[in-house]
Amino acid sequence: MEDQDKFKDECGVFAIFGHKDASALTALGLHALQHRGQEACGIVSHDSDVFYAKRALGLVDDTFGQASVMSQLKGNMAVGHNRYATTGEGHIRNVQPLYADLSFGGFAVAHNGNLTNSLQIRQDLVEKGALFQST
Repeated sequence: MEDQDKFKDECGVFAIFGHKDASALTALGLHALQHRGQEACGIVSHDSDVFYAKRALGLVDDTFGQASVMSQLKGNMAVGHNRYATTGEGHIRNVQPLYADLSFGGFAVAHNGNLTNSLQIRQDLVEKGALFQST
């Protein structure tokens, strides 16, 4: 019971806006937050009208430690996420950040948390025609 009163780190989220090295700085931020999640990591960057993404199971250095990977994440804004799974399966489809290109533009999002009524919300949205790519 005493452990329930202690703070527990779960997931890590880091973002940069308006810097030419946004993805590299985001990778450094995720490295500093690696203790918050070791299951998976990801970065989504944006340059003009294009999203670039790299998401993988494993550690930050293993995923973003090579210049060839980082050079593909172009743009002056980026968001990154380290995953510590509390719900959902350990599959690449659940690795954040999530992003979407839409007719009005697009967005990328990463979060740290759980929806307590996610199954009901998902069911309601599926009945209305929504599509899901993660569990």
